[in-house]
Amino acid sequence: MTNTAIIAAVIMLVLLFLKVPVFVSVISATVAYFTMNPSFPQQILAQRMFSGIESIPMLAIPFFTCAGILMNYSGVTKRIMNFCEVLTGRMNGGLAQVNTLLSTLMGGLSGSNLADAAMEAKMLCPEMERKGFSKEFSSVVTAVSAMITPLIPPGIAMIVYGSVANVSIGSLFIAGLGPGILLCLTMLFLNSRISKKRGYVPLRQERVKPHEFWAAFKPAILPMCLPIIIIGGIRIGIFTPTEAGAVAIVYALILGIIYRELNFKVLCGVIKETVITTASIMIIVGAASSLAWILTREQIPQKLTNVIITFISNKFVFLLAINVFLLFVGMFIEGTAAMIVLVPLLVPVARAYGINDIQFGLTIIFNMSIGTITPPMGTLMFVTCGITKCKLKAFIKEAVPYYILLLICLMLITYCPLFTTGILSLFGT
Repeated sequence: MTNTAIIAAVIMLVLLFLKVPVFVSVISATVAYFTMNPSFPQQILAQRMFSGIESIPMLAIPFFTCAGILMNYSGVTKRIMNFCEVLTGRMNGGLAQVNTLLSTLMGGLSGSNLADAAMEAKMLCPEMERKGFSKEFSSVVTAVSAMITPLIPPGIAMIVYGSVANVSIGSLFIAGLGPGILLCLTMLFLNSRISKKRGYVPLRQERVKPHEFWAAFKPAILPMCLPIIIIGGIRIGIFTPTEAGAVAIVYALILGIIYRELNFKVLCGVIKETVITTASIMIIVGAASSLAWILTREQIPQKLTNVIITFISNKFVFLLAINVFLLFVGMFIEGTAAMIVLVPLLVPVARAYGINDIQFGLTIIFNMSIGTITPPMGTLMFVTCGITKCKLKAFIKEAVPYYILLLICLMLITYCPLFTTGILSLFGT
């Protein structure tokens, strides 16, 4: 590793710790590298940034982002929420269970954990407090359940990992069902135990009657078909993951027309929100792409592989070390940026140990998701607490049982292929 590369890395890390925006930190490091190497044409920097966002799989990001926003504006959320209330009404915890299940179902529609957390913090947290739930418990359940969103297809994190690591996005979508369902079920169990201990009563005592179930299920049928259409279409070969994003937009528009909740003003708001969200992601992707070029030129992935293999001979120890490292990184760096920078470094090492790309990818995504609810940079934690006005200290204290649950789930995803590649085998992939 040359001196110029070391200086560039130091500049990037210092700027990140000073809380300078991620894309500015990365671009500053790459500009410094090229400035200290005048033999490199400056055009390479711009070329690498644009080439990083020109890949066809990256088109899925604005497509699925737009589809998710359309779903939120077209009345889909409240219809699915009513169905979740019927399904979980008799469970201890009431609205806490609705919160978790809603995040799981909406994860198959929106793909954005921040949008999911903001929506539920506004819709469910005030109602949970009126029902007797504490502010901090409501906030923690909302933030942690939003972690399920990037794990359920079509999660944006899967698209980013698949594009950077050159791994099948369709396979990632299918395999993501395992971790998503695992976290959902374990959260429902933990919510129930805590609620029973604190006396948080169910929403209803009597059994749901068939006509009540059908009345809630009927409006939710069409929205819940979207994940089935996406995975089924990709699996059968009707369309690619990128084309599935376009299909999702058309489907969301049709639902908006059927529900009569879309108009020109709403569509303008959808387009504006899609552009802003997509631009923020693509700027980071472009900046990180130029950094990836520097890493490749300096042969850092190869050197890192040789060093790690020399000191760690067991792949299970390697996975444990990587989990500790990623949990630390996730506390300070936004997940998408961290993935784009680290995936080109870590995937070759994982392959050298014979670790499956899909399983390793979902391990990284889960680690980055945990980082969104941990201080000091937890984005989901800040978004949720900002809306609910919950104090961070109270949030962290209340979240301790959920941190333990997340670590247990992380170990299962890391060391038990049943929850990742095992799902793929069920689909014959």
